[in-house]
Amino acid sequence: MPDLSTFSAALGERAARDEFTGSVLVTLGDQRLLAGAYGYANRACRTACTLDTRFDTASVTKLFTAVAVLQQIERGAFALETSAVEYLGLTGTTISPDVTPYHLLTHTSGIADDADESDGERYEDLFVDEPTYAFTETAHHLPHFVTKPPRFAPGEACRYCNVGYLLLGLMVERATGGSYREYVHANVFEPAGMSRSAFLRMDVVASDVAEGVEAIRDADGEITGWRRNIFSYPPVGDPAGGAYTTVGDLTAFHRALAEGRLLGPESTAAMFIPYAQAEGYLATGYGLEFRTDAEGRVRYYEKEGVNVGVSALLRHYPGHGTGDGVTLAMLGVGEDTIWPLVRLFDESMPHT
Repeated sequence: MPDLSTFSAALGERAARDEFTGSVLVTLGDQRLLAGAYGYANRACRTACTLDTRFDTASVTKLFTAVAVLQQIERGAFALETSAVEYLGLTGTTISPDVTPYHLLTHTSGIADDADESDGERYEDLFVDEPTYAFTETAHHLPHFVTKPPRFAPGEACRYCNVGYLLLGLMVERATGGSYREYVHANVFEPAGMSRSAFLRMDVVASDVAEGVEAIRDADGEITGWRRNIFSYPPVGDPAGGAYTTVGDLTAFHRALAEGRLLGPESTAAMFIPYAQAEGYLATGYGLEFRTDAEGRVRYYEKEGVNVGVSALLRHYPGHGTGDGVTLAMLGVGEDTIWPLVRLFDESMPHT
């Protein structure tokens, strides 16, 4: 059992200094070990965050996409080895016809990203010369990357690639004949009991939603105001990021996935295996990333999300035969807000 006293105290201390806005839920099986909400969901109205506040999850959304893809593979719509280019009719682009869903899921496709974070590129810079509101469908993002030269041949290396999950979402849309967002709501959110989760639009008023902001600081580092993230990315989420959820729903998703309520036994097991390793990064699987020791034993697996105004994490420490493991769900306002606390939480977890 972890000692969360230091972590809990730090949550309140950082929130009091305006260094943390968000919510957190720590569970051991069905038991809540810690739950809390801190700061303002809306600073203009000084509306407090609660455990029912919905936050943008950024790239944590990729987990929902991975499940949707494996569901389609189970149903025979396509296979892990299917050519994404041929399936989507993307011949004539720079994307190799050898790229498959397996490569896209594990970030081993080699295709060029729309904004390569590993090179210091910022996603929000894509919309300096283009209006964010023009990107509301998955296919609208294709011009940002389908003519860029690839990084490497499929399967030859591993490099995080945001747009790989856009292609996976397009494959789900092609397979189902409908929208990615509607499919995920009906086939991931609903069966997982995620009643508070949705692909909310930033330009449409919805209740209990945290507004994404970043602190404006003066030369001395003091906060002088807050900048909204409404011009930093499109108004509605896509297969690579942008679903909204609560810490309770995010925890419910993990339990539904681990208990085999979203996928069959083979696909469920496949979700919890690392397949590739990018230099300087955690080992990667189908959406999830894995921290392992020298013997290959998993300390934790996770998916994190970062964007302007957004930080999110779902992390699980397996029980390794001692029963249910510990699950941490954190959702925050601000791209840097949760990470010092996450490091502190990890220090509270025993090393086995």
